[in-house]
Amino acid sequence: MATVLYSRVSTTDQTVAHQRAQAEAAGFVIDHVVCDEGVSGVSTRLADRPQGRRLFDMLRAGDVLVVRWVDRLGRNYQDVCDVIRELMRRGVIVRTVINGLTFDGSTTDPMQQAVRDALIGFMAATGQAQAEATKEAQRAGIAHAKAQAESTAYRGRKPSYDREQFKAVVDLLNQGSTVQAVARDTGISRAAIYRIRDNMVEAEAALTRWAI
Repeated sequence: MATVLYSRVSTTDQTVAHQRAQAEAAGFVIDHVVCDEGVSGVSTRLADRPQGRRLFDMLRAGDVLVVRWVDRLGRNYQDVCDVIRELMRRGVIVRTVINGLTFDGSTTDPMQQAVRDALIGFMAATGQAQAEATKEAQRAGIAHAKAQAESTAYRGRKPSYDREQFKAVVDLLNQGSTVQAVARDTGISRAAIYRIRDNMVEAEAALTRWAI
């Protein structure tokens, strides 16, 4: 039986090394790491990703699949639900680093099954909602920045974070991390994180105004 870490890394997300370090800090002993880089969790199903296909081929009954959070498997509600249920059907245990969730198909108690299945649906829906909220913030920020550029040349304070850091902050805040925890994980000041949290649209617009 093996413990496999699956990591999906987009151009604006954490590194594979960071995700592995988080997993090991949480007590997981990782035997293998499988990673898809530069792949969207919204538009590309796990089974359609190069390393996602490899993951399905290598996992066996009794293996443990570790992911930072369910959004690494995907940000599409139906796909994530289907993936986790298929893995459980094969006898694979799915565990998350964040929140310490465990999805185990061997559960036979009806109440435990109901709670487990409801949690799968909730986590999958949350992942898709976060992705859609981030996209909307991006669109609104771009539109706002263009309007500002047309009306005035004033750009305001230059952001102390870049676009990659902004995405990481939004992702962690959406997952329920505290401002202090986000500051620790990203190296961004708490004041900047508060500004992002309190007005994501303006935070995104500031990056566009400064062409960051």
